[in-house]
Amino acid sequence: MATASHSLQFFGSSSPGVAPRPATTCPDSQSFRSLSFSSRLNSITLRSLEPKKQTYPSRVNQVARVRCSMEVDISLSPRVNAVKPSKTVAITDQATALALAGVPVIRLAAGEPDFDTPAPIAEAGINAIREGYTRYTPNAGTMEIRQAICHKLKEENGLTYTPDQILVSNGAKQSILQAVLAVCSPGDEVLIPAPFWVSYPEMARLADANPVILPTSISENFIMDPKLLESKLTEKSRLLILCSPSNPTGSVYPRKVLEDIAKIVAKHPRLLVLSDEIYEHIIYAPATHTSFASLPGMWERTLTVNGFSKAFAMTGWRLGYIAGPKHFVAACNKIQSQSTSGASSISQKAGVAALGLGYAGGEAVATMVKAFRERRDFLVKSFGEMEGVKISEPQGAFYLFIDFSSYYGVEVAGFGAVTDSESLCRYLLDKAQVALVPGDAFGDDTCIRISYAASLSTLQAAVERIRKALLTIRPAVPV
Repeated sequence: MATASHSLQFFGSSSPGVAPRPATTCPDSQSFRSLSFSSRLNSITLRSLEPKKQTYPSRVNQVARVRCSMEVDISLSPRVNAVKPSKTVAITDQATALALAGVPVIRLAAGEPDFDTPAPIAEAGINAIREGYTRYTPNAGTMEIRQAICHKLKEENGLTYTPDQILVSNGAKQSILQAVLAVCSPGDEVLIPAPFWVSYPEMARLADANPVILPTSISENFIMDPKLLESKLTEKSRLLILCSPSNPTGSVYPRKVLEDIAKIVAKHPRLLVLSDEIYEHIIYAPATHTSFASLPGMWERTLTVNGFSKAFAMTGWRLGYIAGPKHFVAACNKIQSQSTSGASSISQKAGVAALGLGYAGGEAVATMVKAFRERRDFLVKSFGEMEGVKISEPQGAFYLFIDFSSYYGVEVAGFGAVTDSESLCRYLLDKAQVALVPGDAFGDDTCIRISYAASLSTLQAAVERIRKALLTIRPAVPV
């Protein structure tokens, strides 16, 4: 059984069981324990490894004291200090640590498929290694994969690009960050519908831009009202980020809404759109995917980001790409050339194989999507039967973003107060041993994100645990 101390550390910055590192002090002639190392090394003193009788020349003592009179400046860049750490990464790591420690935690926080990479893709990567394809590639990616991406975008999305308008990166996350850095100036505004992927606002801050959050509601299936967008646009508005299908809600923007957004964007020459389409193939009929750049007048001002992690179960391969007008893509290319350089040569070979599986990933992807849909249907039905729960049925991706706010405001014996999404997640970790992500990480504190990238049997066990845990805290607010 997980303890309250486990769950409190779940959202903290310190490692479990490790005391905060003391401030650096001057080492004396007998011990160097005050020097800072990793938490593991902090538990080991150099004194314990030295002879019992130690003598140091007086000259060494004098030098040590002189050096200690000079304090090290440990300040960080204001840009970094303004960025919040990713709560989804922190929670996933902590849940994994608890599981390794023997706590039977069900982990539903990670945003990655639970399937293995399809065999033809894996074999392509293996063959690349065997055939010695292990050297640097062009910074923008091999011609082979960029041509394959152009073909995919033409056939599946109705978008025409040339290879020099494609940049392959180490995951779609890198593609997004480089795009934000490339087009935003200090003081620019980045418009982000909420709930949002946790990294969007922080990427804006890294570019010294200001995130402007556009709230949506569960009653409208978390779809942004174009009129709200129009009311928030200013002369500083530089970039609108759209994600459909959405992380964390699973919402899919209907074509008509996207067309209305495009008409508004067209009125503002300085406004660009970053369309994050990483979940495009994980979509449930009758919902359909529309690439924003395919709408009239939007190709010239849209940066389309996609990748291989989600649809092809290739999260660990780290492979994504951006497509857009050459001027913008070249700027992203410049940033990449001075940071990571090109993506893995092995991953690129695997990416070519993934794009060769057929339209929308062929049977391999269709099989995974079918399983995701079955899991979604089970969870929607199960949570829909629980008291005090509001659900917007997701049309894509593999997340449920559920409103549990009716349970806020309850004092739980032996735990404390449940006042928000974070405390409810701590309670569910403590009581039910299920790891979930609080909605405040995504800009909506009324909800909790549940990833159904897990087997149906695992989800069934998680639902039963959550159901039992919630029985002890009946909704405080009528729904």
